[in-house]
Amino acid sequence: MSGASPSWLCCCFVTVTSAGWDMHGNASGIDDGMPLPGPAVDEAASAFLEVVEARGPSEKILLVVTGELGSAPGINRKGGRDHRGNLAPIVFAGGGLRMGQVVGGSDSKVSRPATTPISTANVNATILHTLFDVGQLRVNPGLPRELVVATVGTEPIGEIV
Repeated sequence: MSGASPSWLCCCFVTVTSAGWDMHGNASGIDDGMPLPGPAVDEAASAFLEVVEARGPSEKILLVVTGELGSAPGINRKGGRDHRGNLAPIVFAGGGLRMGQVVGGSDSKVSRPATTPISTANVNATILHTLFDVGQLRVNPGLPRELVVATVGTEPIGEIV
């Protein structure tokens, strides 16, 4: 086969993980720890978005950057920040979504949502709505039930879809 990929060959998901963000209880706090992963993620995401914009249909490619939980605003006695399990940062770019806005917010102590909470199910539905024509999912009997429920049974994040 030549260097060109066949039109049926595609990649739906690519996952990149990093274990370097948990700086709340180890010897390296925010000041020592953040200079390593922060700029690396910033540069990687920026380069990815620039390449997608230059080479491909950015409305068909969705970048999602997230962590599993948020951090408290204050510095703890070990020089880090404690966890906030009911808050988490998430960034969406591309995918035909409405960009350039902040959705959601926390109270002044960063202890709970101050706006309508966005659930994991809402995030999943947003991602799935960028991948599938939801109307076609309802009539396709071959799809796993869990996929259909996650896609049509939960609302995506309304401000960006």
